[in-house]
Amino acid sequence: MTNEPINVTDAAFEKTVLQNELPVIVDFWAPWCGPCKMLGPILDKMAKEFAGKLIIAKVNTDEHQEWASKYGVQGIPTMLMMKDGKIVHRQVGVLPEPMLRDTIKNFLDVATGKA
Repeated sequence: MTNEPINVTDAAFEKTVLQNELPVIVDFWAPWCGPCKMLGPILDKMAKEFAGKLIIAKVNTDEHQEWASKYGVQGIPTMLMMKDGKIVHRQVGVLPEPMLRDTIKNFLDVATGKA
């Protein structure tokens, strides 16, 4: 169980994201991206809050472009909320923390069959 985001490479994406039993939020970001810098601390907080219920995986698109390209990520930050390797929700841009928390709760309800 991890309570912080995991940095994921192209090579580790399949195992960490697609084959994970837990729901996964994939954050596609880059170090030069202002909105990504705003989202980072919020995702750190969400990783702690939802520890054991989901994984937050961060993909630096400057270093690892393969999966961003495969999923058609054109703007960052983009979050893909995934379960069993399938996209349940796509969020482009930054949401305020309360809205992101609600979005994550809704995602978990769908991903765990509660919705």
